[in-house]
Amino acid sequence: MTFTLSAVIVNHNSRNLLRACVESLLSLSFLPVEIIVIDNASVDESLKQIEGLPAVTLVRNAANTGFASACNQGAALATTDYLLFLNPDCCFEKGALAELLAALKAEDKAGMAGGLLINPDGSEQGGARRAVPTPWRSFVRAFGLNYFDKRWPKLFFDFYLHKQPLPESPAEVEAISGACMLVKREAIADVGLWDEGYFLHCEDLDWCMRFRQKGWKILFVPSARVIHAQGSCSRSRPIFVEWHKHKGMMRFYLKFFRHQYPGILMWLVALGVWSRFGLIAGYRSFKNVERRLGFGSEA
Repeated sequence: MTFTLSAVIVNHNSRNLLRACVESLLSLSFLPVEIIVIDNASVDESLKQIEGLPAVTLVRNAANTGFASACNQGAALATTDYLLFLNPDCCFEKGALAELLAALKAEDKAGMAGGLLINPDGSEQGGARRAVPTPWRSFVRAFGLNYFDKRWPKLFFDFYLHKQPLPESPAEVEAISGACMLVKREAIADVGLWDEGYFLHCEDLDWCMRFRQKGWKILFVPSARVIHAQGSCSRSRPIFVEWHKHKGMMRFYLKFFRHQYPGILMWLVALGVWSRFGLIAGYRSFKNVERRLGFGSEA
């Protein structure tokens, strides 16, 4: 069979979500997809549900190597000119993947494209189209200052764009979500692979930054609707996830914004990041103890 594109799915204890994700790709008879599942040492039953399915290559890692590393493993096995990096908690609505591919093919300088990520209730999620979260923009959002963006839009700009009206056609954005990225192989050859210095979170922002630095456009395709059960695979280890999220944030800031935030300013950025992690971890730990003692349920 000649495949149109290669889908790389990084799995880690995704339960029945992986099966639904793979089946949504296998149902696309008009668009043959090569499916590569890189499993990061899952201990649940998710892999048993896809064993023996057609056009699926399964790689089992003995340890959790991280999202970026596993994506690079999948990219090395892919055989087509278009690579789809897809979370196992995502499913395409009818015609969505074809819309995504058509938009990417139509623009020569487009290196990657992402669809409209929606919640199961049909509402738009925040990360599918966004501006780059610089340290200042992150500060604005963390302290709720984005509510002043209508009066002072340049100063208090919110990097999440989902509150803005949907564009009627594919639109260029600064960043899309790593939950669903369709990428040209020629762009990867020019930009390079995912940065394996990230374990979980912010590696997609890193890649988007590097694509734009090389002159490649990033497209948001509103007609490509993707149902995303966000957070379903990370709920069992929330503090572990938050640790790597904040560690990734610091790597991202230091890599791309150190020259803008020299000396004491970068120390203040670091203080803010790790203070935020401490507050979240403390809250999560408290809610976990409360739940175990039967005083409430985890938020």
